Amino acid sequence: MPQAAWSNKRERQYEHIKRQQKAQGRSEDVAEEIAARVVNKERARAGESRTASRTSTQDISSARRGGLRARSGGPGGRTRDQLYEEARRKNINGRSKMTKAQLEKAVG
Repeated sequence: MPQAAWSNKRERQYEHIKRQQKAQGRSEDVAEEIAARVVNKERARAGESRTASRTSTQDISSARRGGLRARSGGPGGRTRDQLYEEARRKNINGRSKMTKAQLEKAVG
């Protein structure tokens, strides 16, 4: 889904993010959508797009947000949904009624 308006740098960024998403098990379509959204947000933050929403320019960058979520523990740890999906993969019973703290404890 690379756009004609993207620079060579943004094309490489798109392909890199798409590869990462596919390596994490996402489908081709989802990987393309995530990559395009990240690239478009970064373009907006850098002033490379004609229009940009307020959240695209004032929110924290995609890379920073991903880095915060990747850490374990604390408020920047995995989201409840991420923990729930891991509990589902591990077939942990009662996961749908668990809080985030309980899920963290259950998945280890």
